[in-house]
Amino acid sequence: MSTEWEMRLRSGGYRITPQRQLVLESVERLAHGTPEEILAEVQKTASGVNLSTIYRNLEVLEEVGLVTHAHIGHGAPTYHSIDDHVHIHLVCDRCGAVQSLDAGIAEPFLNDLRGATGFVTDVSHVALHGTCAACGALG
Repeated sequence: MSTEWEMRLRSGGYRITPQRQLVLESVERLAHGTPEEILAEVQKTASGVNLSTIYRNLEVLEEVGLVTHAHIGHGAPTYHSIDDHVHIHLVCDRCGAVQSLDAGIAEPFLNDLRGATGFVTDVSHVALHGTCAACGALG
């Protein structure tokens, strides 16, 4: 019996491959990972996989709605699994920790923004930078 991710790939016209499965499993394990971090995770099982394979598979997985990306730092995008819980990324500029926060907390601001400008925001790509509670307590 096919799983949801297999059905999504097939309905998008894509084959089920071991590399796609490894990339998707790695994204899920990491929660938030750059292509390089995903590569390192995949290579624990399949050492012959290269970075271009990771990028190609992430593109396919994003196209069929299994993963998405956010620009959390200045480098490569960070990928994570899509779930029903849309979230904003909180990034600590001191320790680098990434925390996910339910996007509902931003609704009042987003509604004000939409009302004032007509602009509709996709908060799934939003990363707010600052200092986490643990680093803030350090002074």
